[in-house]
Amino acid sequence: MSVVGFDIGNENCVIGVAKQRGIDVLLNDESKRETPAVVSFGEKQRFMGSVGAASATMNPRSTISQVKRLIGRTFREPDIENDLRLFPFECLEGQDGGVLIRLEYLGEMRTFSPVQILGMLFSHLKQIAEKDLELNVSDCVIGIPSYFTDLQRRAYLDAATIAGLRPLRLMHDCTATALGYGIYKNDFFVAGPTYVVFVDIGHCDTQVCVASFESGQMKIISHAFDRNLGGRDFDEVLFRYFAAQFKEQYDIDVYANAKASIRLRASCEKLKKVLSANAEAPLTIECLMDEKDVKGFIKRDEFEKLSLNLLERISVPCHTALLDSGLTVEKIHSVELVGSGSRIPAITRILTSLFNREPSRTINASECVARGCALQCAMLSPIYRVREYEVQDAFPFSIGFSTKEGPICTLSNSALLQKHRPFPSVKIFCLHRTDTFSMEAYYADLNELPSGVSPKISSFMIGPFEVSNMEATKVKVRVQLNIHGIVTVVSASLLEDNVDDDSLAKSDDHLTSTKMEAEADHGSSAVPNSAEDSNLKRMKPSSVSSGDGLRKSKFVKRLDIPVSESVFGGIAKADLSEAEKIEHQLVQQDLKMEHAKEMKNALESYVYEMRDKILHTYCGFSTESEREGISYNLQQTEEWLYEDGFDESVDAYTEKLEYLKKLVDPIENRYKEEGARARASKDLLDCITNYRMVVVSHPVSERDVVIDECNKAEQWLQEKLQHQNSLPKTADPILWSNEIKRKSEAFDIYNPTPNP
Repeated sequence: MSVVGFDIGNENCVIGVAKQRGIDVLLNDESKRETPAVVSFGEKQRFMGSVGAASATMNPRSTISQVKRLIGRTFREPDIENDLRLFPFECLEGQDGGVLIRLEYLGEMRTFSPVQILGMLFSHLKQIAEKDLELNVSDCVIGIPSYFTDLQRRAYLDAATIAGLRPLRLMHDCTATALGYGIYKNDFFVAGPTYVVFVDIGHCDTQVCVASFESGQMKIISHAFDRNLGGRDFDEVLFRYFAAQFKEQYDIDVYANAKASIRLRASCEKLKKVLSANAEAPLTIECLMDEKDVKGFIKRDEFEKLSLNLLERISVPCHTALLDSGLTVEKIHSVELVGSGSRIPAITRILTSLFNREPSRTINASECVARGCALQCAMLSPIYRVREYEVQDAFPFSIGFSTKEGPICTLSNSALLQKHRPFPSVKIFCLHRTDTFSMEAYYADLNELPSGVSPKISSFMIGPFEVSNMEATKVKVRVQLNIHGIVTVVSASLLEDNVDDDSLAKSDDHLTSTKMEAEADHGSSAVPNSAEDSNLKRMKPSSVSSGDGLRKSKFVKRLDIPVSESVFGGIAKADLSEAEKIEHQLVQQDLKMEHAKEMKNALESYVYEMRDKILHTYCGFSTESEREGISYNLQQTEEWLYEDGFDESVDAYTEKLEYLKKLVDPIENRYKEEGARARASKDLLDCITNYRMVVVSHPVSERDVVIDECNKAEQWLQEKLQHQNSLPKTADPILWSNEIKRKSEAFDIYNPTPNP
């Protein structure tokens, strides 16, 4: 059983796994700890990870990257429109308003959703993990940004389903980082909680959280974020600077050339890393565009001036997280800085000024999320024993519920679930209804959402149900904010008063001890949507006296009501099943092409190997005509491999290989038979010598029999060797090496053990 954590970054992915010695990070096929989050479509095969990233320059329109930015988003959102201008691949608007990616594959134009592309990436990471662990990988924990909406969280679960994964939890990136940080620490304050701020500056976003640590537990107090501030934005500053410089200096427009743009952005990313450790850095790219070599130069101070507006934005989520936590800077014990975009010195200076202390880098900036997710997976898995440690996360949004009568609320801001509420958690409330009704879940505060994002989450139809009279009856609704941070109505129950007459008690199939709850008197309200935020406790039934003197018990009878859910913008089950089917077909196509490559390599290796052996090793076992014929066919096969056979089917390579083996196998058999014959002859002679020596101590009658058999075997062997030596090596061998072995084994019946 696997215990795996996945960190799906916008640029790279990391796989963490729990082992007996602790948490390890798996290496991919290139022995690297980070795998590019890239899927590239070739003519007949997909290439993912490092191989896919290498195809970006040559095949930009069919190489998909930064798919994380598109998950659960609509085509018309301003943020997405800005991203699409930078992407070299083609995107369309789907019928539901979502994003579709259009490209050519297997000779036809195909469209894929971002969820499908993410599912392909998950499938690739799963293959890496299974190859390393030699286990089937299913259970896992996946890291997600804390700002992900309900729809985006569901999209991640759908993508995992397509890949055959079963996420035990979608875990916020900063929460995973905090878990990996806190569970191993033993120096927290004894008198009270230790407060730590985690600042994660990734490739495309910035996330901040304030965590409280005590012995055996951690609690996230607040989350804050900037969805559009990350390392790539600093890369883009350098890109625009050099694009303008090259336009003026070399008269080339890199914006007009997708390949040139990709190469310049990659060079700017490397340049940014150089500037993190040096005061200045050069930029040189050979044959960037129009066969022109380009050179540039920039100083760190100049880069920081160009990035000033970005640097100022770093402090905004930090201030927000601190404000929401209710803490002052003086109460913060330390600040941990992580993420691929956190290495810019100016960022460190800004955080130092903000928190009055220099940020620490005690945890791995690129691997902390994957390690924390793997640790959480181990805690949730039954096969690992992990020290008792409580993890309490906070939900970064306010969630409201409403019916046609209006919002259902227990808070002043019309929210049913308040911001930074611990989760997983359950909210129970009661409504008064006479018939089937619907509810909608929505984000209560639009300021918490990006512009253009719909506040709608899901709609729920509760019913049908019948009431015993026309009066409104109490309906108890259980709302859950589950472990993934997804809001859903898990159950609804009809609560009816039931008077049990002692003299006329009747059995009710629907009334059981587990479904009987005492009516909690909270005072009826005339407002239909007044929510009673309480857990109904089981109490002893109350006794009442009727006018006829009989004692009757008043109970609340609970009947379960069906609940159906419709997710706004979600994937239908039929579409998800179709996506799983398509992924399976694509995987089979990839395996088919990989098998063809293996057969091609096997054929090529056989050609080179036999060309050498036929001229040297097998030379004495073949005639001149055989060597000429085989050499000619080997040469013809080699030419075919690099021309017409460069991209052929498995059957074509197999047919060529089998034909060559038919020519070479007889010669190879002659060579192998001679070697086997020599070894078998030596073994038989050694056996004869051994038996002649040990039989001396046996009785005369036994000794004579054994010696006679030894003489016969020796004479037979000499005759066979003389006959074989009279034949040319190029003749088909007399396959009697096995017969020699049988002669040796025949002596075992005598068991010549010396007498004591």
